[in-house]
Amino acid sequence: MRAKYLKPAILATIYIGLSQWSTFALAQNADASNLYKRGLAATCANCHGTDGKGVVDGGMPLINGLTSEQMLTQLKAFKSGAREGTIMPQLAKGYSDEQLEIIANQLGKK
Repeated sequence: MRAKYLKPAILATIYIGLSQWSTFALAQNADASNLYKRGLAATCANCHGTDGKGVVDGGMPLINGLTSEQMLTQLKAFKSGAREGTIMPQLAKGYSDEQLEIIANQLGKK
C-alpha cells in the first residue's frame, strides 16, 4: 500500500525541485543578460557621460535626446564609414550589429 504512493511522491518531489532550479537558472540568465547589456552601454559613458550629456567643453555630442532608432542609425553610419568622426568610426567597427542595437536600445529614449 505504501509503495503505491511512494512513486508519485518521489516524482512530485523531483518535479518541484527541478522547477525551482530552472526558475533560479532563468533568473540568473536574465541578470547576466541585463548586466551584459548595461556593460556594453556603459562604454559610451567615458565620452558622453553617464547621462548622455557629454563632457562640458569636451566636444562630445549630446546623445541623451536621441531615440533608440536614431542612435542605431548613427552608430551604423559610423561603422559603415558613411559618417565621419574622430574616434566613433573606430569604436563602432569593434561592435557587431547586434551589439550596436543593444547599445542603442539601452541608451536611446523610449
